[in-house]
Amino acid sequence: MDKLIYVNGNWIGKDLEKMTVTNPAAGEHVGTVPNAGKKETRQAIDAAYKAFSSWSKLTAYERAHYLEKLHDLMLDKKDEMGRLMTLEMGKPIAESKGEVEYAASFLKWFAEEGKRVYGRTIPAHVEGKRLLVTKQPVGVVGAITPWNFPAAMITRKLGPALAAGCTFVVKPPEETPLTAIMLVELCEQAGIPKGVVNLVTGEPAVIGEELLTNPHVVKITFTGSTEVGKMLMRESANQVKRTSMELGGHAPIIVLDDADVDKAVKG
Repeated sequence: MDKLIYVNGNWIGKDLEKMTVTNPAAGEHVGTVPNAGKKETRQAIDAAYKAFSSWSKLTAYERAHYLEKLHDLMLDKKDEMGRLMTLEMGKPIAESKGEVEYAASFLKWFAEEGKRVYGRTIPAHVEGKRLLVTKQPVGVVGAITPWNFPAAMITRKLGPALAAGCTFVVKPPEETPLTAIMLVELCEQAGIPKGVVNLVTGEPAVIGEELLTNPHVVKITFTGSTEVGKMLMRESANQVKRTSMELGGHAPIIVLDDADVDKAVKG
């Protein structure tokens, strides 16, 4: 299957150089995605920046409607998305379908939590004044996600961003981009307006550099290695971008020759 990238409500990148997606279990060709660069990433950011003015003005209830629609579509397509995830990522089909449900649950949760973003009234230090604290969306969010949870690690970032009124540009991993693309296809089917959600595939260093240096991106969210997370935080500091990081977390099972294989599989 040959897929494209999604920018401002359009599927583009047909003429770009392609990156191959491979089944890790069999080494077979699964599909291709465009190898997008700075130009395409900048277009995605510009689209998100333009869409922010209208998306952020919707009520939390209106934004929740889109997230709930996306949630329902994901559950409707659970089997199809699960098969695709197993094909490109390699986890057992039962776990893949379970991840689709897990990923959809973030959308449901944040659709509701977005309605409860309350402010505060603070006692003033002088008579006749009132101090109010209100919470507002920050702007364009740039997301970089890992290969091992290709759906859930996107919705875990997409859900709160969209619920709060932010717009979104995601760079999925080059190993497992197809699940992410299907998720964005469902965003389109859910009627999420153009520019609110954008997806670019390609070399991490090239796309990451544009996300980090473009002044229209005000927040970076990343799940991955501690080493890369430190680098993203350092580069984000140049423009004082907000960051959310989920780092580290390796937990391998090493199976040696004298292992109890049944016990290892169960673990």
